[in-house]
Amino acid sequence: MTVKQLLSRLRRTADPADGTPRPDDAGFFATQLMDHEGDTQLLAPWQARASELGARPFDTVQGLALLQQWFHQDPVFAGLEGIDLGVLGGYFEFVQLDSGRQIIGQDEQGDYLVVLLKGVVADDRLQPSGAKVRINESRAGDVLGEMSVLDGGTRFCSCTALTPLIAAVLPSQALEAMMNEDPRLAAAVLAWLAKRLSLRLRQVSARLSVQLTRGGQAGE
Repeated sequence: MTVKQLLSRLRRTADPADGTPRPDDAGFFATQLMDHEGDTQLLAPWQARASELGARPFDTVQGLALLQQWFHQDPVFAGLEGIDLGVLGGYFEFVQLDSGRQIIGQDEQGDYLVVLLKGVVADDRLQPSGAKVRINESRAGDVLGEMSVLDGGTRFCSCTALTPLIAAVLPSQALEAMMNEDPRLAAAVLAWLAKRLSLRLRQVSARLSVQLTRGGQAGE
């Protein structure tokens, strides 16, 4: 299995912060393991989505200060001696969004990730049965859409603003530019994203373990 294929499978492991199973978990986990390579992909580049959302520019200095609050908490960035994290402002786009806006659509092929700086977002997964599962409610410091940026795959779930938002958007082209122009900084950003993905994978693994255990007990 290639790295891209592995990341494509890991993309389907988005999970809430708690490990509590929900009523529709059985169907949820079943569809987690299904391949969707034959699905029609809806292209949703950031520039088009920003226009649809009515995204308004947010002050770069203030936005960068909010973003750095989260980066400075991670030891990965603490080791970047001699690098001004202010250069991040040149790669991220800081925006304000209204409540009720869908930032990311399920099964879209997007080219951007979003770091929430203020506000709350609902992460929902539409099941083949038509039921909608609330996977998580993301808050400041959480990242949305990173897997699609890393592996080029489709979005696992839809993400809709429950409150007005302030967000930092990183299009894939900007990430590629960072890798070429500021490789140490890009490596730190990727390591930060990888740690968050790893945490989500552990959470969904724990949740799946609980679900399988309950299923086994029910069949005894």
